[in-house]
Amino acid sequence: MRICVICEGCYPFVSGGVSSWLHGLICAMPQHEFVIWAIGAQMKQRGQYAYQMPPNVVELRDVYLDALANEHPKEAHGRFRLNDAQSEAVRQLLRCQNPDWSVIFRLFQRPPLENIEFLLSREFLALLEEICHQDYPYVGFTDYFWAVRSMFLPLLSLLGQEPPVADLYYAVSAGYAGVLGAMAHERTGAPFVLTEHGIYTREREEEILRTNWVPTQFKDLWIDMFYMFTRCAYHAAARVTALFHRASLIQQEIGCDPAKCLVIPNGVDYDTLSGIPAKEEDGWVDIGAVVRVVPIKDIKTMLYTFSSVVAEQKNVRLHIMGPTNEDPEYYAECVRIQQDLGLDNAFFVGLVRVAEYMKKLDFVLLTSISEGQPLAVLEAMAAGRPAVTTDVGCCRELIEGVDDDYGRAGYCVPVMHQTALAEAILALCERPDKRKRMGESGRKRVSALYRHADMLNRYEELFETVRGEARGGHRI
Repeated sequence: MRICVICEGCYPFVSGGVSSWLHGLICAMPQHEFVIWAIGAQMKQRGQYAYQMPPNVVELRDVYLDALANEHPKEAHGRFRLNDAQSEAVRQLLRCQNPDWSVIFRLFQRPPLENIEFLLSREFLALLEEICHQDYPYVGFTDYFWAVRSMFLPLLSLLGQEPPVADLYYAVSAGYAGVLGAMAHERTGAPFVLTEHGIYTREREEEILRTNWVPTQFKDLWIDMFYMFTRCAYHAAARVTALFHRASLIQQEIGCDPAKCLVIPNGVDYDTLSGIPAKEEDGWVDIGAVVRVVPIKDIKTMLYTFSSVVAEQKNVRLHIMGPTNEDPEYYAECVRIQQDLGLDNAFFVGLVRVAEYMKKLDFVLLTSISEGQPLAVLEAMAAGRPAVTTDVGCCRELIEGVDDDYGRAGYCVPVMHQTALAEAILALCERPDKRKRMGESGRKRVSALYRHADMLNRYEELFETVRGEARGGHRI
């Protein structure tokens, strides 16, 4: 089978997390050919890949949002004469409501530059003036025009892309990747499958609410746009998978048909990880955090919390493992905090072989403000290390279990709650017997529920089933 994987802002540009998961999936399925259709944020990423492509990746097609944003046609050439159905579909699109995506995909099946010309057309301006008058009567039209243009220029450019040839399209997030999957399904008839490791719309909503670059009066519109993209992907997909039950329920709340929904948990290489020996006693307690140094991982709270810990426990070290180049400004801020707090026992160690580094650790720490089903926690549990996590994604499910009797594998505390985090960390620092007991609980839970081979079998079955349905004439 030839599978086109559609990625947004992850593989192959960024290491860890979803990228690591996807790379492992591709390597573990040598019987299939893979095409990578990658959406990157910045053109400077071209060729700067964090992974060497496996032999079964037969094509890598990359497109960059900043390059699309820099396309500037001088004028529209009258190519857009909209009929009533097209006008209504575009009106709904610009309002971020519920457009007829089949009409949108056909209308913008043009080269990217021609699609962008629509943003200079009389038809676009007439629709925009109508919508601005109705929905934003107290906002200047110029401000509204530039806001909407910045929102939809990347989308129209992406809709001008030609889908790679594939038997199945597979997106590992909603958003732009999900829309491309829906578009590829519409134009080729090949089935489309979507996996969400986190809930894309909720993550974008949190980012937009916190950001300063989106004007306050347009934040709701931006949020609605990403919800619209997600509903488009849900509607077109033959199956929509989540990593845990609560995430699947959220997908259904957003608008996914429950009949399409599946839960396929992540899996890790239990046999290898469970063979990692316990750390040798050396008088220190070593805590590991396997994270990308980006705001959503909340490294600042981690550092402030660790400062409280070292005030009470001197023989403790924090090892922050993972890439630091994804958000250089944020990384620099974190380094300044570490230096200002005098945290000589906190280290940014960069990319490491996690299984090897795990030998040095007593337990792991995760302070994210949003997660799906973090591989770093699963890997630590498989290695017999307990975890302190924030209550995001399915972390509580991993730590405490669901209707099983394996026992608690660490502590799960509220997001950004430094006091609760510090108390949990100190509880593990001070009790080696508790670390051992909780570590063993986690190891048993991973052995029973989160093995990599089981996950692979379920995805293999999913891909074959969906392709078989498509061959049988069941066009979703």
